[in-house]
Amino acid sequence: MAHHHNGSAYGRLVDRLNRFPQGAPASDMLFGILKILFSEKEAGLVAQLPIKPFTAQTAAKAWKLPLAQAQNILDELASRAILLDMDMHGEQTYCLPPPMAGFFEFALMRVRDDIDQKALSELYHQYINVEEDFMRDLFVQGETGLGRVFVKEDALTDPYRLEILDYERATHIIETSREIGISMCYCRHKKWHLGTNCDAPMDICMTFNTAAHSLIKHGHARSVSKEECTELLHQAYDHGLVQFGENNREGVNFICNCCGCCCEALLAVQRFGITQSIHSNFIIELNEETCIGCGKCLKACPVKALHKPEDGWKQSAEDGSPLRRVPELNKDICLGCGVCVNGCPTKSLKLVPRPNRTITPLNTTHRVVLMAAERGNLQDLIFDNQVMFSHRLMAGVLGAILKLPPVARNLARKQLRSRYVERLMEKL
Repeated sequence: MAHHHNGSAYGRLVDRLNRFPQGAPASDMLFGILKILFSEKEAGLVAQLPIKPFTAQTAAKAWKLPLAQAQNILDELASRAILLDMDMHGEQTYCLPPPMAGFFEFALMRVRDDIDQKALSELYHQYINVEEDFMRDLFVQGETGLGRVFVKEDALTDPYRLEILDYERATHIIETSREIGISMCYCRHKKWHLGTNCDAPMDICMTFNTAAHSLIKHGHARSVSKEECTELLHQAYDHGLVQFGENNREGVNFICNCCGCCCEALLAVQRFGITQSIHSNFIIELNEETCIGCGKCLKACPVKALHKPEDGWKQSAEDGSPLRRVPELNKDICLGCGVCVNGCPTKSLKLVPRPNRTITPLNTTHRVVLMAAERGNLQDLIFDNQVMFSHRLMAGVLGAILKLPPVARNLARKQLRSRYVERLMEKL
């Protein structure tokens, strides 16, 4: 239990984190993590920051500090990847990213000697992989996920190759990004400190655009060309890694290259037996007639969606010929990643479109609004008590609300109970 931390600077920081849709349930493990990443003074200051992007002037006003002093604190936090700094419309702006995908990962995306990364890895393991609340809230609660799977493009065959949309292709994200950074894989780095990492490539975590710019600026990522990033993507394909990226159609900030043994998102799928909306818009189809039961797909599947049938292997014919090792597909947890397809020697596996496409949010604002509405804290996003909304930010968030499906809009209406928002919704 973590009740004895209530009222402390770290307790206030936890309250601040949980005003965002991707929160962090209170736990002694969480407080241990925050004490490594933040000093007590820093925790108290960050707890006062708004949940929306803000300027140094905003922070100075909240902290009641001179602008120059506030600027120095913000820049120090950004240098350690606690905050992300960015240029928005020509103005230096900061934001506190969520724990996941955010400052939890950033702390292990390079080798550092200013924090105890081994102790941090052990706390992460306990909080994320042993305790259930954090991952359950992140991957089970609500229908909109923070990330989604990008289908392995070379595993698609005609006519379905023509059905993949640009935003579903990792190559398109790379080709259209303004800036690209490559960092150490947080998941495998954490496992390395625990002595349980696999041999998949370590320096292969991809960040783009705003996130890449800030991480490169402060040495947490190295800048790479689009050509080198594409080469790394194909290296990930060769190692059977799953591309798991930000759940937006526009402005994608990260793509992780994940293995089933280290990646927390894929471990959560195996743990909770559900993919929700993180899967791609394709799914595996197995031809049992041509399958020879070699078992290669069982080894390749990162979440064990292809597995040995519970009632035993199937018999090939009524004449009593040898049993065929035909695998069974659990469609509830199939990612639609396509990792298993190319390794099948008889081409018995193929990717086909899912009957119902998952709707991918347009951008980060749209996704965050959806997640907040589903998790019951939309009011925190709209009515942030720390600072008043600028007209631009208010317009962006309200615009995202108005684009929600009718059911989600009604949910948002109930949470907000705002006459202004209700009138806007009634005009649709």
